[in-house]
Amino acid sequence: MSGVIELRDLAGEVAREAGELARRRRAEGVHLAATKSSLADIVTEADREVEGLIRDRLRAARPGDGFLGEESAPDAGATGITWVVDPIDGTVNYAYGIPSYAVSIAAVRGSTAPAEWEALAGAVYAPATDELFHAAKGEGAHLAGMRLSVTSETPAGALLATGFGYDPATHDGDLATVRRAMTIARDLRRAGSAALDLAFVAAGRLDGYFERGLKPWDLAAGALLVSEAGGRVTILDTESTRPMLIAGGIRVHDRLRAIVGEET
Repeated sequence: MSGVIELRDLAGEVAREAGELARRRRAEGVHLAATKSSLADIVTEADREVEGLIRDRLRAARPGDGFLGEESAPDAGATGITWVVDPIDGTVNYAYGIPSYAVSIAAVRGSTAPAEWEALAGAVYAPATDELFHAAKGEGAHLAGMRLSVTSETPAGALLATGFGYDPATHDGDLATVRRAMTIARDLRRAGSAALDLAFVAAGRLDGYFERGLKPWDLAAGALLVSEAGGRVTILDTESTRPMLIAGGIRVHDRLRAIVGEET
């Protein structure tokens, strides 16, 4: 399994460098570059600069691999391995100075569709806390040298996380999903970074996570973290423009799927 470990280590090394660049740019002041799906869905100049750094570093280390990033054109590559990258996951937090943002880098094989690819390695780096969560297929998920494990028991109810789309037309449906999920919840968190939410599930800081409309780069590294930490990840309604991702320890995942999955 040395191949996946090398991919994991490369992802972690590049994520740290990219995260440090993002942190520096935030300290210097954020400049908005564009909006995407709506006025609330922003891109900063730092997003583009950080993705450029990641792309350059990965190309130098593995020139034949493909690349799928949030801010630049995809490249299919020639090796069958694609790097799926979110340079700053949680851009709105980043722009507002809220420290809940992360760099997410994953290596996948085969399809670039999350329900079909084989995830090989990934890293989620949180610059504000200097925490690097990383995983390799079959090798577990780790943080600071410690192996991560999802929670298995939630006697007081599950601490859940979720997120909402930027399109106001989707908010009623998202809130209806939250009402359903709250029947098994101890409480709910909405922190604004899917990559960190998934990393926190892997680390046992959250019991479960669900969200509609995630893009491949939002979940690639985080989903592998959860799986390698002994959890379960399911993507439902994959033909929709807003598929539903459910992640958690086995019991919480299955309960969430039974509740949330009824609407798909």
